[in-house]
Amino acid sequence: MAGLRSIAALSARVSDKTVWTFVRAETVDGRCGWGEATLQGHVDAVHRHITRLRAELVGGAVGANEISKSVGTRGRDAAEAAAISAIDQALGDIVAQEAGKALAASLGEVQRRTIALYANINRGMRDRGPAGFAARALEVKQRGFDALKIAPFDEAQRGAAKPDIGPGLERIAAVRAAIGPETRLLVDCHWRLTEAAAIDVLREVESLGLYWFECPLGEEPDNLDALRRLRTRANRSGVRLAGCEMMVAVEGFRPFLDAGIYDVIMPDVKYAGGLRELLRIAELAAGYGVTCSPHNPSGPIAHAHSLHLSALLPQFTFLEYQYEESPLFFDFVTGTLPDPRTGTSALPPGNGLGLGVGGAALRGHLVAVDGIDGAIL
Repeated sequence: MAGLRSIAALSARVSDKTVWTFVRAETVDGRCGWGEATLQGHVDAVHRHITRLRAELVGGAVGANEISKSVGTRGRDAAEAAAISAIDQALGDIVAQEAGKALAASLGEVQRRTIALYANINRGMRDRGPAGFAARALEVKQRGFDALKIAPFDEAQRGAAKPDIGPGLERIAAVRAAIGPETRLLVDCHWRLTEAAAIDVLREVESLGLYWFECPLGEEPDNLDALRRLRTRANRSGVRLAGCEMMVAVEGFRPFLDAGIYDVIMPDVKYAGGLRELLRIAELAAGYGVTCSPHNPSGPIAHAHSLHLSALLPQFTFLEYQYEESPLFFDFVTGTLPDPRTGTSALPPGNGLGLGVGGAALRGHLVAVDGIDGAIL
């Protein structure tokens, strides 16, 4: 294995809401691997962790240790978990390239080469009234998606005793009316509800046939009993309960699986602790009969890694795709990114991840991170 010459982070603003953070690892023989560490509101902290971890890894052999084993277990906060996960992605990309294999094939036995996707239409929305939601939902259905996700509870404040769910219910109803009964509709609550409010929502939308109900409550130990009750209530209406998008490592997911909280878990390649750690999480979930559907609302590098991992998962329905938040999703890419905007995606061709980021479009959107050096492209 070639020695590791450098690890660098770079961040680019892609919308008024979003900054994507990428990690580039390079070997002494010039091979590059890419990872993504996007974590909204924590760009500086992610860069600091990457700078610290770089000092431990540069100069060693890329394959000498698996970062998700050697340092992944010490992730104490989301920013550190993001840094660890992104470096592991980049090193995994390099190892697969050196082996002359696609990333998925380097990690295990490929189960599928076409990945089903659902469209997350939330961040790309400008008109957030019911009509705006309905129009965007109809657009993605017409493009070929047979499943989509909305986050309709803008007015509900996390921690409020009685969250305002009325406008969210109107958005859900408008979307269902626009897309008809066959398209699967997923609703993300972003941890904004109380148990009572979540029960009210499930009752009010029972006739609308939700596919899943995501993150209704904060995922703290004190809420496990309430979440289990909500799963029972949702399942009575044929609705799945989904969550765990920010958990880190197998041990972060185990309490939810042991307690029977979710029908679907959503590990994120950016936070789970590494590529193989996400696969271990999925294997653990399969033993509980729980589906793994990776969380994937970010940039093209996380998307490509998530495609490769989705090809390997033992129990899998579909992968999230952040629908048209920014055209830079495609403009930043070097290599070939299969177009995901019809509801399915092939795996990226070639060895390793199959793509990277760079070029004039990226350079024009880089953001400064005070006191921390980054990649120069």
